[in-house]
Formats: sequence, structure tokens, C-alpha cells
Amino acid sequence: MREAAFIQRNQAKWQRLEQVIQGLDGLSGDETSSLYIELNDDLSYARTFYPKSNIPVYLNGLASRLHQHIYRNQRVPRGRFISFWREEVPLAMAATRKQLALSFFVFALFAVIGALSAKYDESFTRLIMGDGYVDMTLENIRKGEPMAVYGGSEEGWMFLGITVNNVRVALLCFAAGLLASFGTGLLLMYNGIMVGAFQYFFHQQGVLRESLLTIWVHGTLEISAIIIAGAAGFALGNGFLFPGTYTRGVSFRHGARLGLKVVIGLVPIFIIAGFLESFVTRHALEMPSYASLAIIGLSLTFVILYFVILPYHAERRSRPVEPGP
Repeated sequence: MREAAFIQRNQAKWQRLEQVIQGLDGLSGDETSSLYIELNDDLSYARTFYPKSNIPVYLNGLASRLHQHIYRNQRVPRGRFISFWREEVPLAMAATRKQLALSFFVFALFAVIGALSAKYDESFTRLIMGDGYVDMTLENIRKGEPMAVYGGSEEGWMFLGITVNNVRVALLCFAAGLLASFGTGLLLMYNGIMVGAFQYFFHQQGVLRESLLTIWVHGTLEISAIIIAGAAGFALGNGFLFPGTYTRGVSFRHGARLGLKVVIGLVPIFIIAGFLESFVTRHALEMPSYASLAIIGLSLTFVILYFVILPYHAERRSRPVEPGP
């Protein structure tokens, strides 16, 4: 079918849907659902036979707006709070798995660079961590209390301050995606360099084991959440940079919704990480090594199960079942 004939044949239907979206016309639920299905069929047909035309772009935007119109005024089910973390966050993670891989790669790369820089330049750690922090840590190491910094504040206020700061960092990492994803990359780069230099500094002082068994009690969740927030920032930025067959505005809004779901889903992780850092980390060296290792192992297992494996299965469940022959 020629493009002009395709447009003429369906133009009245598309114009009617435009009126529905604008509130100028009313349809029953069944009629709207039927037209929505027909619209997606038209979109698939246009993408196949007129890929270089503006018709697929127009129909894609119309389909997105109609979808929002259909679901905007739906009543929120009672179990939405539970289903958000059980279904919506895993599905958002499944949609951003490439961004998660990129975020992990950037962080890990610069963590290695930070460690190597600290190895070959003795002043590098002071540049990154600050003279005051380095001098205080060296003094604590001389006293035989290398992790004393975690016991210097009252638990309750420390918990509140750390949790708020961690959420702020995650939101910043997400919002930095507005800078065409480069802002998110820079924050991951800085945090990776800081972690790498920080850990190598403890290695140089001969207390690497103590630092690993202490810092990573809370750091496993905290650092994992920063990397995942980086994936949300990349989803936001890439939605604008690489719209694909969508309009740039539709693609950007889609990336923003995905990223925001991921960041909101991280809030409980930051709360748990803040609790561990405030109430448990300060006692880590007093605990048996296996207790610290158990907390670290359970934290890492949870992150992998919830943010990597569960999204895979949630995505598979959400796929439509192909009709049999």
C-alpha cells in the first residue's frame, strides 16, 4: 500500500484518538482499548514499510500519549506499594541492564586507576581524601584503632546524616544524567577513584584486612547503590541522546521514568546501609571475622538477586505468550 493511501485510510481514526487524548471526545473503555490495539498495529506496519517517513514518529508519539491517557486516571490498586518493589523496580532494572553494565565498568575502571595512582604517587591519596582525613587516619592507625573514625559520632545522628547524604548522592548521580550522561560518568569516576585510592592507602599502612572487614560491612550496599544510581543517570541521559524510533521528548520522558523508579527503589538500600554504618561498622573489628564476612556476603547476595537476577525473571514473565501453531 502506498504511504498516501495508508494515511488516507487511517487518518480519521488517528484524528479521533487525538480528540480523545485532548478530552474533546469520550469513548468507552472497550472502544479505547480496541483503537489502542489498532494504533499499535498501524505503528508496526508503518515502521516496516515506511521506516524513513515521519508517520512512524507521529504514531509512536500518539500511542505513548494514548497509553498515558488510558492509565492516568486508573485507581491505584491496594497492593501497589508492594508491587512497586516486587514488579516495577525489577522491570525498570531489566530495561536498564546495559546502563548498569556501563556504570559498573566505569566505576571499576576508575577504582583501579585510583589504586594505581595512590601506588605510584604518595601525594595522590591526600589530594583525593584531604590532608585532615589522612592525618587523622594515620594517627588512629598509630593508636591501633585504624577504623576509629566510624565510632566518633552518636549513632542516631550519624544514621540520619549518612542516610540523607547517601540519598542525596544517588539523586545527584541520577540528575547528572541531564548533562548528556557525562555528569553521571564524572560522579562515578570520582567515587571509583576515591574508593580505589582509599583502599590502597590502607594496604600501604598494613591494615588492608581490617579495612575490608570494616568498611565493606556497609560499603557493599552503599557502593552497589551508587553504581545502580549511575545506571539510572545513564538511562536518563541516553533517553535524550539516543531516541531511536521515538521522538526525543518521548524517549527522554521514558528514560526519566525508568531512572526515577530505580532511584526510589534504592531508598531502602541506603537506609539499611546507613544503619549498618552507624550501628554495626563501629563494632566490626570487635566481632568475629566470620560475622563481618556474613554481613558482606548477604549484602552482595541480595544485590545480585534483586537487581540482576530478579529483573531477568520479571522481564520474562512480562513478555506476551506467543500463540501456538
